[in-house]
Amino acid sequence: MVSGEAGIGKTRLLRYAAEAAGDLQVARVTGVETESQLGYAALHRLVLPFLDRLDRLPDPQREALGSAFGLVAASPADRFRIGLATLTLLSEVVRDGPLMCFVDDAQWLDRESLEALAFVGRRLHADGIGLVFCVRDGGPGASPLDGLPAIRLTGLSDADATRLLISLAVAPSASAAEDSPRASRQSTSRPAPSPVRPHNASVISRIVADAGGNPLALSEFAADLARGAVAAAPLPLGPRLEAHFQRQVDSLPQETRSLLLLLAVAPSDDPVVLWLAAGSLGLSAQALDAAVAGGIVTTHPHPAFRHPLIRSAVHSGAAPGELRRVHQALAGATDRESAPDRRAWHLAEAVIGLDEEVAGELARVAERARVRGGYAAQATFLVRAAELTPVPHTRAERYFIAAQAHLVIGDSAMARSVLDQAESEPGTPTARATARRLRAAIEWLDGRVATAPAILMAAAQDVIDHDEPLARDMVFEALSAAMMSREHTVGMTLDELARRALAMPWDPSRPPTVSDLVIDAYCTRLAEGYAPAVPKLRAAVEALRTSDLVDTGMPIAPLVMLGADDLWDDDAHRAVNGRFIAVSRERGAVHSLALVLHGLAASEIWAGRFSGAESCYDESDDLYVSVANMPFGASHRVELRAWQGRDTDLRAGADVAIHTWGERLGYAMMACYAHYSLTILELGAGRYPEALAWARLAYESDMLGLSNRLLPDVIEAAVRAGDPVLASAALARLTERAPLSGTPWALGLLARSRALTAEDDEAEGLYEDALKYLRSTKVVTDLARAHLLYGEWLRRRERRADARTQLRKAYEMFTDMGAAGFAERARLELLAAGEHARKRSAGADYGLTPQEKQVATLAAGGSINTEIASRLFITTSTVEYHLNKVFRKLDITSRRQLADVLGVAAKAAGQA
Repeated sequence: MVSGEAGIGKTRLLRYAAEAAGDLQVARVTGVETESQLGYAALHRLVLPFLDRLDRLPDPQREALGSAFGLVAASPADRFRIGLATLTLLSEVVRDGPLMCFVDDAQWLDRESLEALAFVGRRLHADGIGLVFCVRDGGPGASPLDGLPAIRLTGLSDADATRLLISLAVAPSASAAEDSPRASRQSTSRPAPSPVRPHNASVISRIVADAGGNPLALSEFAADLARGAVAAAPLPLGPRLEAHFQRQVDSLPQETRSLLLLLAVAPSDDPVVLWLAAGSLGLSAQALDAAVAGGIVTTHPHPAFRHPLIRSAVHSGAAPGELRRVHQALAGATDRESAPDRRAWHLAEAVIGLDEEVAGELARVAERARVRGGYAAQATFLVRAAELTPVPHTRAERYFIAAQAHLVIGDSAMARSVLDQAESEPGTPTARATARRLRAAIEWLDGRVATAPAILMAAAQDVIDHDEPLARDMVFEALSAAMMSREHTVGMTLDELARRALAMPWDPSRPPTVSDLVIDAYCTRLAEGYAPAVPKLRAAVEALRTSDLVDTGMPIAPLVMLGADDLWDDDAHRAVNGRFIAVSRERGAVHSLALVLHGLAASEIWAGRFSGAESCYDESDDLYVSVANMPFGASHRVELRAWQGRDTDLRAGADVAIHTWGERLGYAMMACYAHYSLTILELGAGRYPEALAWARLAYESDMLGLSNRLLPDVIEAAVRAGDPVLASAALARLTERAPLSGTPWALGLLARSRALTAEDDEAEGLYEDALKYLRSTKVVTDLARAHLLYGEWLRRRERRADARTQLRKAYEMFTDMGAAGFAERARLELLAAGEHARKRSAGADYGLTPQEKQVATLAAGGSINTEIASRLFITTSTVEYHLNKVFRKLDITSRRQLADVLGVAAKAAGQA
C-alpha cells in the first residue's frame, strides 16, 4: 500500500511500476468518488478482462463472484468468499504468466471491492501475483487495507523542491510531476510560464514552504509564480490546490464549464453515456477543446481530468440547479437494464423534495445490491430512498433496513445515525422491536455487550404476539449476549433472562428450530438446574449434530460446544464443532469459522494433541486477520498455555482475558476461562493453594459448559490445600450431575474425584474405575491425570513398585503431549518412588511457521493440494510453496514421509 497526500506522486509511481513491469500481465483500476456507492463496481472493472476464466473456479466461488457481479441469480455470498473467489480467479490468470494489479485512488473504491482486494492482499504468498494500492492520506477511521505492507510517500527536500519549482517556472514540464494515470507529457498544451526573476527568491521560498515538498503543488503554483499571482494568505494544501484548479476552470467559456461538470459526474468507464447526456443538454464535443488547451483534461483514450482534485473542484463548485440538470441528463442517457443502480442514483440526485417513484427505484436497486452481497451500496441507496419517501412508515422501514446493512459491514456509527432517523417516525410493534434489536446490535458491536440482553428481551416481549419468529431470534441473541457477559449484564440478570424466556407464550404447535432447542435447553439449565436440563441438552446437541443448520445462521457458532461440554460428551463436542467447521468452510463463512476453530482446539487439547490445537488457533488467527486485521491473541489460548506449563505466556493472556475482555468489555465468559486455565497451571505445578484460589472463582460462577469440567479440579485443589468444606460441596455437585450425564468422561471424573476423598479400602477401586471409564474416551489429559493421582496415592501408601507403574505411565503421557507442568510433577513423584526419569522433550517443531505446520499436517493426513487450498483459503501455488519449504526443513523428499516425521497426530488433524 502506497499512501500519501494528494499530488505527492503516488500515481506517477504507479505508472512507473506499470512501465517497469515488462512482460508481466497488468491489470488496473482507479477509484472514482462518484462511483464509490456501487457495490463491487471497482472489482468488476479490475477482473473484467479475466471473466472468461470464471468457469474454472470451484462451484461455490464461481456462484459467489457471479452473484456479486449480477451475472447469476443466487443467494448473497459471504463477502470473504468473494475475496477468496477473486484470489482463485487471479491465480488462474497467473497460469499465463505473473500478474501485477494496480489500484489507484483506493480511498474511492466501493467498500465491498476494497474488502475483497484487501482479503486477496493478505493471502498472497507464492502466487505470482503482485497487488499495489495507492491511497490518499486522511481517510476516516480504520481501513480494510490497514496492516498491509506500506510505503508512505513524503515531500521533496527544500533544496530539491526549489530546483523543481524554478525548472517548472522556466519550462513547460509540469506534467512530470502530475499525479494522474491519464496524463502524459504530450497531452498538456499549457503555455510555458516566464522565467523567474531573481528578486522573486523570497516568494519562491514561501511557495516551497507552503507546498511542503508536494510535486503537484509545486507544478501548479509555478504558473502562479510566473504570473505574479501567488496567494497572499496560504490555505491548507488540499483546499488551496482545489481553489487553484477552480480558478483555472472559472476562466473557461460557460459551455466548456458545463461539459466539465458533466464529465465530473459521468461514469469514468462509459464515454457513450457522457456524449449522449451532452447531446441532450445541447453541449458540443468541441466545447472540450478549451479545457484541453488549458491542461484541464486529457483526451486519450477518452476524456478524463488531468488530476482527481480537478474533478473534485468542478463538482464542489457547481451550482445546485446545474448539478441537478446534469444528473437528470445522465439518468436519461443511462440504460435501465444494464446499469439500473447508476440510473437510479442519478435520478435521486436530480430530485428536490419528496418523490416516491424515484425512492421506489432506489429501493429496488438497493435490493439488487443486497442480493449481490453489496451491503454498503444497499445502505447508501436505502438512506437516499428514505430521504425521498413521503409515507412515514415506509420511510422508517427503509431507514431500518439501511441500518441493518450498515451493521453487516461493521459500521456502527452510521447504523446509529440512520436508526436515529428511523425512530423519529411512528411505526408498527414489529418496527419498534426491530429498532430496539438494532440498538442492541450496535451496543454489542461498540463493545457494550452487557447492555444488549435487557434491550433485546424487552423488544421480544413486545413483539411475541405479532411476530414470534422475530421474538425467538431476539431471545436467542439476548441469551448469547448474557451468557458471554454473565454477572456484568445491565438491567437484567442471566437467571432473570432465562426465567422470562421460558415463561414467554410460545406457540407449541410450531415445529422447533435448532435455535429453539438451544434456547430451551440452556434456559432450563440456568433457571431450573442441571437435572431438568439434561434431556433438553441432549436434544439440542443431537440437533446440532444432525439437523439442517440453515435456520440457525452462524451467530450460534460461539455457543455450539457448551451443551456438549455440560454433558461431558467429548464425542459430541468434536462432532458438533466439526460440523460447524465444515458448514463454515462450505459457505465461505470466514468469521464463524475463525470462532468455531476454538472449539476444535479444545478437543485437540483434551486428546493430548497440543500441536493440533496450536494449528487450530493459528488458522483462526490467520483467518481473523483476513476478516478484521487483528488476531484473537494470547487471551484465547490460555487453556493450551496452561497445559503446556507456559507460565509467562499464560499469565499475560489471562491478564488480558480478565481485565480487558472481562472487566472493561464485559465478557465475563473470557474471565472464567482464564480462571479455569490458571487453575490447571497451578495444579500442574503442585501449587495447590494458588490453584484453589483460582478454582473457587470459576466454581462460584457455575458457568454452563465450563463449570462441570472444572469440578474435578476444584475437588483436587481443595483436598490438597486442606479445604474439606469446598471439596465436599464440589463433590456433591459432581455426584449429582455426573450420573445424570452418564458419559464415560463424566463417570471417570466422578470416580477419580471420589477416590481423592475416599478411605483407603475404597480409593483403589475408584481409581481403577476411573482408568476404565477414561480409557474409553478421547480425553487423554484426564486419563493421564488419573494415572498421576493414582500413582501419588500408591506412593503415599509405600507401594512404590505399583506407584512407579502408574507414575511412569503418567510421565510418558504428559511428556508426549507436551504438558510440561504435569510431566515435571509426575517426574518428581517418580523420583520419590525410587525411579530416576530423565527429562524428555515433547519433540521438535522443526522451525515450521504456523501456516507451514497447517499445510504439512493436512498433507500428511492425505489431503491433496486443492483440498488444502480450499480449506485454508489460499491458492494451490501457496500450498506448493509451503510444502517445498517444509520438505527442506524436514530434510525429506516426498509427501509419503510427512506422516512418519510429524506423527499420527497429523493424520487425526487432517481428518478433523
